Amino acid sequence: EFEPALEKSGAAAEPLTRNAEPPKTYPLGLVLKACPEIADYAVEGIGNWRDFMITAAQVRGYLGVSPSAYEDACHVMGQEIAAVVIACILQRAQHIDSAGGYLRVLTEKARAGEFSVGPMLMAALRANGATAKMTG
Repeated sequence: EFEPALEKSGAAAEPLTRNAEPPKTYPLGLVLKACPEIADYAVEGIGNWRDFMITAAQVRGYLGVSPSAYEDACHVMGQEIAAVVIACILQRAQHIDSAGGYLRVLTEKARAGEFSVGPMLMAALRANGATAKMTG
């Protein structure tokens, strides 16, 4: 039997891991408001999740995150969430000594069911002074 999540995702039959949040948990607009710097790296802008994930994969290299660390994060968190994490890391890059090491720590927390991207995203929104629309 087919799983609806696999049919829609276009992923190469990669099931969601049990610790991962469902894909696209947060609206793309919210993610871009929290992490606007990633848009600077998009060749033709970011109009959808696919553009966002392609850009995050490129940014991974600029941040010095190894392909294996990003691949592991995608496998554990799901591609969309891993891309959001990369965007959040980029947003705070000047405060992070090792983006790759940080991603590996977050991936291990996610593997143990101890990481949710929500608080990270909300902190990025607060840091950008974009909380007005989130309260209430």
